[in-house]
Amino acid sequence: ALYSSLSLFLLLVEMEVKGQVMCVLLMCYIFGHIITSHNCGFIEARISSKFGDLEIEKKLRTINKPAVKIIKTIHGEKYGCVDFFKQPAFDHPSMKNHTYHYKMRPISHSEEKRKRETNNTGFGYLWENGVGCPIGTVPIRRITKDDILGLNSLEDIYTPRSSYNTSTVGTSDPYYDQHHFAVGRTPNKGMVFNGATMELCITAPKVKPSQFSSARLHIQMGDDFIQMGITVNPLLYKDDQPRLFVYTKAGGQQCYNHQCDVGMISVRQDYPMGLSMLPASERGAKTSYFSSFGLIKDKANGNWWFEFGTDAEEIGFWPSNLFRQSSGNYVEWGGEVFTASLPGPQMGYGIFPFQQVRYDAYVKRVAILDNNYNFDTKVDYMESFSDDNRGYQVIDFVKSEFQDAGHIIYYGGPGLDH
Repeated sequence: ALYSSLSLFLLLVEMEVKGQVMCVLLMCYIFGHIITSHNCGFIEARISSKFGDLEIEKKLRTINKPAVKIIKTIHGEKYGCVDFFKQPAFDHPSMKNHTYHYKMRPISHSEEKRKRETNNTGFGYLWENGVGCPIGTVPIRRITKDDILGLNSLEDIYTPRSSYNTSTVGTSDPYYDQHHFAVGRTPNKGMVFNGATMELCITAPKVKPSQFSSARLHIQMGDDFIQMGITVNPLLYKDDQPRLFVYTKAGGQQCYNHQCDVGMISVRQDYPMGLSMLPASERGAKTSYFSSFGLIKDKANGNWWFEFGTDAEEIGFWPSNLFRQSSGNYVEWGGEVFTASLPGPQMGYGIFPFQQVRYDAYVKRVAILDNNYNFDTKVDYMESFSDDNRGYQVIDFVKSEFQDAGHIIYYGGPGLDH
């Protein structure tokens, strides 16, 4: 591409084509060919960040807030224990006169439950010190300049999104077909949702450095959304382990975990976002590993809460005023991948599903919190969706052979061009 562009330039010079406008257009044409290349039908961006050095330093200061102390997980990852009130989310303009505090929990819970939750230190086993951060602080993963450059090397095309495509630029986008989905989802029927839950099988799909493969719960609120689940994401976490994540898109901003001022506000001193979810399940094993997730709106004030584990421990929340819409339009559960280049990444176990819990990646005990704040565990109106069955497939099964599994979704695939 570069050779042909330079040949065109020399030809035009020999023809004595002059003019400032022509030169500008020509140089733009050459530059565009230098920084992009075509591979397997996709356009791959070269490493080029949209941030300059000063902007990167500013972003690092925003995320890496002054820490009371630095602690390590049992896997050796560093987290800063940041004062609750100095989390990046408190930099948002709407937070100037907030009344939040680290002991807060959903108001709609009973007083007894709130008291039990605020005294809980059940995740201390995740840390080398056996405790986590000091009371009044929260653990936030430390990031580097390389982390920022890596995540921004592919600009906004890399960001998670919905299978409904309500927050993407549409099929005219050259990167549109690099995101693929195999999900169960609520239909587009004007319904209203105040939360959703799931139990998610932990898998470790194989991906290349510029790809990701996630299994997640996604609630769409107009143009905004919240995702949570498990992802294998080398650009985000610098390894190929399945790790816990949340992702927020609100008011035109979006980020993972705590990496911007619309990110989640943590309320626990012992629970780290980005947590390694190993060991992962092994296909065919008698026992599979899974984790419980919930995204629940507090009926009293509209704040959205992230609940984790079999006891639905509250990990953090998003203030209601971040979002331009108070409730969800759509909910989806299942797999999302970003391809970048072929062959595409695996989803789940890297195998097409065939309705067997021991052999399929799954999301079980699917439920939604409806417009009246009642839990619907059947969700018998759900639809299955896969945008490309050649690489990824999904089976929605309302009643599985396992009585306690409830509504279960099987999903997965080897990826495109395999």
